[in-house]
Amino acid sequence: MNSPELKAFIRKHSALFWYIPDDKKEDLSPEVLVEFILNYGDIQAVKELISILGINSVAKAFFDSINLSERRKGNFNELTLNFFTIFFSRYAQGNTDAKTE
Repeated sequence: MNSPELKAFIRKHSALFWYIPDDKKEDLSPEVLVEFILNYGDIQAVKELISILGINSVAKAFFDSINLSERRKGNFNELTLNFFTIFFSRYAQGNTDAKTE
């Protein structure tokens, strides 16, 4: 269950999740939320997401997603994937398993 603060964040950026029914948006998983905000959000949205979830949680969701399968890794724009792999490897504590084969 997402926190009220995270639900408000999702509502604020609901246009990014256009294909998800409105009644399901507030229940987005961290992996889906991170994928869409990093790929399609602006820098302010990324900062706000990190502020709400914490950099380590966002990094964990990112690395869990890209390490799950090539298909999930392919959901990220190539530049986004490269930038956030470097960013989270440098700034997240423990680097949350930064391997990306």
